[in-house]
Amino acid sequence: MYSVEGYFSAARPPRVDSVIDLRQGYVVPPFGEAHNHNVDASTAAAARTIVDKYLRDGVFYAQNPANVLRARAGLTGFINVPAGIDVTFSNAALTGPGGHPLGLFFRNLARGAMLPTDSNSTTGFVWTIADHADLDVKWPQILASHPDFIKTMLLYSEEYERRKSDTAFFNWRGLNPALLPEIVRRAHAVGLRVMTHIETAGDFHNALIAGADEIGHTPGFRGNEKTELPDFAPYLITDADAELAANRGVFVVTTLGGPAALPDSALRVRFARLDSLNLAMLKKHRVKIIVGSDSYRTTSVPEAMWLSTLGALSNAELLHAWTETTAQAIFPRRKIGKLDPGYEASLVVLAGDPLADFSNVKRITLRMKQGELIGVLPRY
Repeated sequence: MYSVEGYFSAARPPRVDSVIDLRQGYVVPPFGEAHNHNVDASTAAAARTIVDKYLRDGVFYAQNPANVLRARAGLTGFINVPAGIDVTFSNAALTGPGGHPLGLFFRNLARGAMLPTDSNSTTGFVWTIADHADLDVKWPQILASHPDFIKTMLLYSEEYERRKSDTAFFNWRGLNPALLPEIVRRAHAVGLRVMTHIETAGDFHNALIAGADEIGHTPGFRGNEKTELPDFAPYLITDADAELAANRGVFVVTTLGGPAALPDSALRVRFARLDSLNLAMLKKHRVKIIVGSDSYRTTSVPEAMWLSTLGALSNAELLHAWTETTAQAIFPRRKIGKLDPGYEASLVVLAGDPLADFSNVKRITLRMKQGELIGVLPRY
């Protein structure tokens, strides 16, 4: 295989300027991160740190579904360049009055990490959309921030009427599900994809019938409002919904790794069982599963390692989801995620076979992005 002007080629070019010895390594496409909010920066040093972390882990593609423009601007020159990682942003998330992530916004506001203008403004982190009239007013402003995609919020939408005015459910509700189809219609009309945050199987269903392109979590990823999991029923994906997701080509983000850190081993086992059931249902219907962590302190590597312990996906299936499918979900118009002629010449080389032992994905010996080597690597 050759790298010619940043793309793979099976044909030998007229001149070969260098040869890279892979030293019997295992070559895979770069990894992806379909859901993380940590790709932001207030300083050049912070930007360098986060980009280096992702490159070190072999995660070249990321998606940030809710950010403030200040943080995005701080990454200029460090992302979406050959020597950095490639990232898409939704900018602000769309929710209902009193909906998630307003709890996070007010906590960050109180500690000085956010500004009052980070709510309901073109530079902000969250838009509250009460009804169609509110959407009419705010939609032009939402587009004015030039998002790469639209992030929407559904939380317990099957109980929307009960929760919408009850202060006990502040931050545990989202958009009126009846508004979501119109948001999707408007987004698609201007060529933007829609990701929908979900909590329950009811949210999963409502996102699908509204036409969302991507489901931002797997149902039950964190249990109920108290991070408990007394009953699987509200979170189990049905055959009908899995089939609908497959037929519509919808991507489903995992974000299942949180329970790996739970001190309660019995609860951890319950989450693992629910996760396995839902992943098996998605796999049964050939739904496009993509890997995302929603873990601010890490890349998607710990998420992938947790998924590898569940047994629902083989090592080959998980590797395919983490590389090819995740990359194509984030950048659907680019030829990435495959080691084929015509695709961008990006890869990582592993010291061991990830199909035999998935933990080998952490043993990276070489990184290449768009034909450029990253780091000090052997040549001859």
